[in-house]
Amino acid sequence: MTDTLQRIFGTPKPVITMAHLPALPGTPRYDEEGGVDALVKWVKRDIEKLIDAGVDGVLFCNEDDRPYTFQVGHEAVAAMTRVVSECRPTSIPFGVDLMWDARAAMAVAAATGAAFIREVVTGAYESDMGLWSPDAADLLRYRRALNAEAVKVFMNITPEFASTLGSRSVAARAHSAVVSSLADAILIAGPMAGAEPDFEWVVEAKDAVGDTAPVLLNTGARQDNIAKYLEVADGVIVGSALKVDGYTWNPVDPERLSGFMEVVNRVRAA
Repeated sequence: MTDTLQRIFGTPKPVITMAHLPALPGTPRYDEEGGVDALVKWVKRDIEKLIDAGVDGVLFCNEDDRPYTFQVGHEAVAAMTRVVSECRPTSIPFGVDLMWDARAAMAVAAATGAAFIREVVTGAYESDMGLWSPDAADLLRYRRALNAEAVKVFMNITPEFASTLGSRSVAARAHSAVVSSLADAILIAGPMAGAEPDFEWVVEAKDAVGDTAPVLLNTGARQDNIAKYLEVADGVIVGSALKVDGYTWNPVDPERLSGFMEVVNRVRAA
């Protein structure tokens, strides 16, 4: 139901902002000299800025673990759990995204008290990582085994760095994700982090699921386009546009963040 977002975030059209982690241990860009302490310091700094700006939620993500993999190592789960545990906000809800391993994300979420995860859970794709066929049945059974039913699953049906195999429309995929794969929310993304999707995809998905599940804009939100998307979308996940120079792996820019929230607040007030 669309009141899922209201129950989690306590507001209509919630703004969920990214807390992008620098590269985790074992990945090519990991800062061995700084270690995990440096990860914690970086993320805490961004979290403080986000909370000060009045965002509605935070999503922790290992965005810099390039190139991505379908199965992360134990070291990534351990480091992610530590960072989330030490940096998680206490005043707003938070989620976990461990690219692209839905089981790992669920494990970290269950251990840290996260309200939701963001993952690609349904469909089949050709991607930068090769052929991709996620397993919703496995994930939701794993959630049950962990007694983590409170952790909602936000399913991205138009994933970044990938193209769907087959001919099903966005509307068909959205409807199926809710009815067959039991998605708690549908996410619509562009071709990569920071890139906006076709506006009609959001319209199609929302028309297809109606009030049975919320539909959120997952990438490409900016100060100059968010009002348009929120005419249809039930909320937004935003990261790159709020960073210094709009670059995904830079720190949060308070001015960009403030300008974005001003527009959202005007939309919500109207």
